[in-house]
Amino acid sequence: MQYIVQPGGALRGRLRVPGDKSISHRSVILGALSNGVTEVTGLLEGADVLATIAAFRAMGVAIEGPREGCLRIHGVGLQGLQAPQIPLDCGNSGTAMRLLAGVLAGQRFASTLIGDESLQRRPMGRVIEPLRQMGARITAQEGRAPLQIVGAPLHGINYTLPIASAQVKSAILLAGLYAKGRTCVREPAPTRDHSERMLRGFGYALAQEPLYSCLEGGGTLQAQTIDVPADISSATFFLLGATIAPDSDLLLENVGINPTRTGVIEILTRMGARIDLTQLREVGGEPVADIRVRSARLQGIDIPPRLVPLAIDEFPAVFIAAACAEGRTVISGAEELRVKESDRIAVMATGLRTLGIAVEEQPDGAIIHGGALQGGRVDSHGDHRIAMSFAMAALRAAGPIQIEDCRNVATSFPNFPELAIEAGLSLQVQEG
Repeated sequence: MQYIVQPGGALRGRLRVPGDKSISHRSVILGALSNGVTEVTGLLEGADVLATIAAFRAMGVAIEGPREGCLRIHGVGLQGLQAPQIPLDCGNSGTAMRLLAGVLAGQRFASTLIGDESLQRRPMGRVIEPLRQMGARITAQEGRAPLQIVGAPLHGINYTLPIASAQVKSAILLAGLYAKGRTCVREPAPTRDHSERMLRGFGYALAQEPLYSCLEGGGTLQAQTIDVPADISSATFFLLGATIAPDSDLLLENVGINPTRTGVIEILTRMGARIDLTQLREVGGEPVADIRVRSARLQGIDIPPRLVPLAIDEFPAVFIAAACAEGRTVISGAEELRVKESDRIAVMATGLRTLGIAVEEQPDGAIIHGGALQGGRVDSHGDHRIAMSFAMAALRAAGPIQIEDCRNVATSFPNFPELAIEAGLSLQVQEG
């Protein structure tokens, strides 16, 4: 599948992007492990979340839906999962694989986690190592999927993450639910805290300080009602597009603004973006707002390293913003981008050069010299965030942009083409 996007245009109107993927994953996981029926609205019905739902169905959890973002999960409690008769296929989802590894490490049965070709290239050693320290029995192929997990008694650990990662932190805390004693995780920098918020929402006691979370094993989770806010990562593509396209004025409704996720708003604002948060409120323990964004002239900046983990999934869009800014933008401390769905530093640098932008690739980031975007053909390498970012780049390009290998956009944003066209992007989807 490819996108062909014509140059120019503006983004205007009101949109609601799909539900937050991170919260959707966690609502399914904790709902399945809770006592009672959890009802979810606003769920993201992308392929990644559907893979998590399928995994728990394979372990005996009755789940109704999803239908129009609504889901009913009949929880089986922490000890109620059944041995799956097939490998659990995580598709393209690193979140599903890493979080499920934490849950499965403490079960009384064996299981296997598999994924697509892209996921099998992604490193899993950073989650395997702490789980093994807790007593987990996990085998992998050079630290990569498939993961074969034989359930084992676990014990709590004190673990310091070598690299900030919400997925690894969450996997350890989920394993800690099954561990004897206390499990504590310390982070080198803040990461998204959806797992901690949701564990407390499901009634599980969790001690938390800045960069530090602890829980005792052996408790219980109580079913909840969850309204999933719109995904800030999905909203980012429209924040980008409305900022770089002249005469744009766009309102994005009901967007989650968890402070561990809003690094991209601070980065774009530092570059000169006109982004206003209105109707601030709290829904299910998560802060939410409507976001208005209007076109603006951007200036290149040195992005503070402290903001990198708070915007790690949004950096493909930041690369495009930097390409449209005056002067140079310096990204550093972002080596994590090399082990996402693609090597995002290399793929973004290659794509921007194809479109006429000077990029100096660095081991942990890049130096991007803003300039005039040209049309051309870029390869997203199956990375959904890269595909959507280059689609928005066409708003400032001199010619059409053809983006290859866009099928995985369905993993996080299945209706992106429709919403983008509704907002004003001249986008055509071609199969094949």
